[in-house]
Amino acid sequence: MAGRTEAFDQLVLKYQDRLYRTLVRILGSSDDARDAAQEGFTQAFFKLNTFRGTAAFYSWLFRIAFNAAITQKRKQKRSATPIDPQENQSGQWLEDPHPDQHPPDVAERTERKQIVHQALNELQEEYRTPLILRELEGLSYGEIAELTDVPLGTVRSRIFRGRNELKQKLNTLFQEAPLARVSESDHESSISESK
Repeated sequence: MAGRTEAFDQLVLKYQDRLYRTLVRILGSSDDARDAAQEGFTQAFFKLNTFRGTAAFYSWLFRIAFNAAITQKRKQKRSATPIDPQENQSGQWLEDPHPDQHPPDVAERTERKQIVHQALNELQEEYRTPLILRELEGLSYGEIAELTDVPLGTVRSRIFRGRNELKQKLNTLFQEAPLARVSESDHESSISESK
């Protein structure tokens, strides 16, 4: 805020990966996420004087980038491209820290993650965004309401509906997958593994 660009560079280094990964999950496109993150940082730099410090810096930055993404989507009037879990375009969040251990288990976990991401991509955006912010980013309902500029009750309702819709999609997808008999507790662990 004092005009030292090297201080802003530190903020970029601190938050760029997290912001990008979150935007990829929400937008479903690494290119759109990259553009929105860049636009978010650019706007944040020029709007630093509006940062009041009442919220965390990341929340303020995310709100700017999220608004940039919405504006960008409206201009393009096109739907998001689904994430291809095989290409791992969004960064570290799909990688197994021990890929050489228990190959059958690794293959099964990878397949579960692909199914979970497919189901997430199939959710309507109004449910996908708050669900990702809650379940994968760990934000509170209040933070999500603030970031998305949606009333708290609506956020709660959308997360509830998103969870139900995701559960139905997962049931269908897991039944179609060769994994065959995956229990409901495995569905829940698959969601947390995809973090």
